[in-house]
Amino acid sequence: MSERWVPYSRQGWQSLGRVARQLILARFLRAVAQGALAVDFTLYLKVRGWSAPDVGLLLMAGGLSGAFLSLLVGIVSDRVGRRLFLIIYETGLIIGTGLIIVFPTAWVLVLSAALFGFGRGANGSSGPFAPAEQAWLAQSVPAARRGTVFSFNAGLQFWGMGVGSLLAAILPHLLPGVRGPSAYLPLFFLNLLMAVINLLQILSLHETPPAAAGREPGPRKAETAPESTVVRRENRALTLLVIVNMVNSLGVGLVAPLLPYWFNLKFGVGPTSIGPVYALTFFLTGISSLIVGRVSEQIGLVRSIILPRILGVMLLVAIPFMPSFALAAALYVARSIVNRSSMGARQAFSVGLVRDQRRGFASSLNAVSWSLAAAFGPAVGGWLIGMGSLVWPFLAAAALQLGYVVLFPTIMGSYDTKQPASSPAAEPATAPRRESSSLRRRP
Repeated sequence: MSERWVPYSRQGWQSLGRVARQLILARFLRAVAQGALAVDFTLYLKVRGWSAPDVGLLLMAGGLSGAFLSLLVGIVSDRVGRRLFLIIYETGLIIGTGLIIVFPTAWVLVLSAALFGFGRGANGSSGPFAPAEQAWLAQSVPAARRGTVFSFNAGLQFWGMGVGSLLAAILPHLLPGVRGPSAYLPLFFLNLLMAVINLLQILSLHETPPAAAGREPGPRKAETAPESTVVRRENRALTLLVIVNMVNSLGVGLVAPLLPYWFNLKFGVGPTSIGPVYALTFFLTGISSLIVGRVSEQIGLVRSIILPRILGVMLLVAIPFMPSFALAAALYVARSIVNRSSMGARQAFSVGLVRDQRRGFASSLNAVSWSLAAAFGPAVGGWLIGMGSLVWPFLAAAALQLGYVVLFPTIMGSYDTKQPASSPAAEPATAPRRESSSLRRRP
């Protein structure tokens, strides 16, 4: 069969297996709720009287708590399994959202936002439990197909965020005659509904323990290096990835979580205007993510990650100088498409640096390096906005992301692989796992 395998065809979707399909669907539904929260949560806090520095500190608290929990979850999930942590996440999300609905005090908002990343636009991830989720998905997908499947997963979650962003424009007006914070209650009911559905989905799945899945079926080239040497190589690759990720995440955190707040201050627009902009962004980003997934098979993961981000840096610099909301929004849409479309490729790259039995740990380090630096971004950005500067957060963010564009290919380029995925005729769904890219690093 000459046609290249794709997960969004009927045959490709069915070949993924039930666990992979359910995890992808759960993330899509979660993204719908998070898309609405990404637009409306900071506006909800503003209606409740929170200032920009206050909102920034809350988002920082969410990032910091998520970073430390991610590291713990990643390490433990490699030993006890990943399913349990997703059940804990969805159950906790149900409880936290329910408390906001019936008891929306400051400490409930702080605790729920800190644990579940409300308002951070997590693109459907399960917050600090995302390392377990990514490791479980990676375990369920053949190595040669991870770039394509993870990009497809990212595309679906962007479309889910787009649907949620459209709902964000509608939900605050859903209750007739209701104004103020109570108008945002439908937002949290949507979040509660998606959490219940996902909990039922995850409870229906069976997990193969990581220890049993450490060696995927099929022939594999014998490893001649001792275990300690392999671990050192993997650790070195992960350490380098952490360094470059922190540069990028700090730049993203300066602007992205506070952007609805920034739009409201600069142009006086609310959810009705911001929601459709976010929706268009996510829908187009979902399409570009699929394209990046295919392109990554031809040019490698590193190039597919870096090349679009060069344009993204230039667009980010231009946004705060636009004289109208329409122009600023158009640049934001374009910048998000080129910047976010590589998310699936980045996830596939990080989980490919280690063997399956350490993928939870690798995913957690990837999440920590992202969350820890990004946590400080909203606090700094909120402080700058509170001081009256609507330009400097963008310039500082662009400088950091330019640093990432330079550092990533320089430091991580030697860990890339350009081997294309095989067609279904040449490789079954349970294809043998190729060696980790950390073990075949080019000299």
